[in-house]
Amino acid sequence: MNYTFFKYQGTGNDFVMIDNRDKSFPKDNAKLVKHFCDRRFGIGADGLILLEDDEASDFRMIYFNADGNPGSMCGNGGRCAVAFANFLGIIKDKTTFMAVDGLHQAEINKSQVRLYMQDVSEIREKPQAVFLDTGSPHHIQLVEGLEDFDVFKEGQRLRYTIYGESGSNINFVEQQSKDVFAVRTYERGVEDETLSCGTGVTAVALAMHKSGKTKNNQVTVKTRGGDLHVAFVNGGGTYTSIYLEGPAEQVYKGQISW
Repeated sequence: MNYTFFKYQGTGNDFVMIDNRDKSFPKDNAKLVKHFCDRRFGIGADGLILLEDDEASDFRMIYFNADGNPGSMCGNGGRCAVAFANFLGIIKDKTTFMAVDGLHQAEINKSQVRLYMQDVSEIREKPQAVFLDTGSPHHIQLVEGLEDFDVFKEGQRLRYTIYGESGSNINFVEQQSKDVFAVRTYERGVEDETLSCGTGVTAVALAMHKSGKTKNNQVTVKTRGGDLHVAFVNGGGTYTSIYLEGPAEQVYKGQISW
């Protein structure tokens, strides 16, 4: 069977996007998803996203990790899904869509997408790290010399030894100014460093505010794939009105057979 796909990227976090409103894609075929995401034998991507109809919102986003398994919420993937829905004519400049963690609102202005995330009330501060869930679990750890840090080796070690088989995404952070942070992320499901991670960037911003590294409620987070911006409201120990903003762009369209 031939599948038409679109390739999207958000700050270097890349996704195979498929319009599955006709329900023709076999969602239970993990081998197929993994093949499509393979960078040597398939299309190549950090994940695969299906866009489907949804009764309660404009569309439904179904996300798979590069290993073929269903994934938790993906921030950059969500922003790319909004750009894809706009391209398909499903939405205009504003939308509400369904993801694995519930409804999300978003706004799009040309290539810039602002995605509103779920509220976060539980942030665990550890001796050398912070842990929180922004739709996906994230370990946040400050380091020095981020540019030369061995993200793959240390990320893989922490992902399995601390968090077990289910794992966590591991983020290594270096502060650059009062409201600017650099991050490199080891992503579970990809099992490697990615150029950017949207839920990770969101987690970094909240963790740095919670731990007192910044007092600002608007933070810039620099990834290897580009800059993302996070804003939030903090009241009563709960972070609300959280949004993740940055570019989301179509790279190309193609067909692949299976």
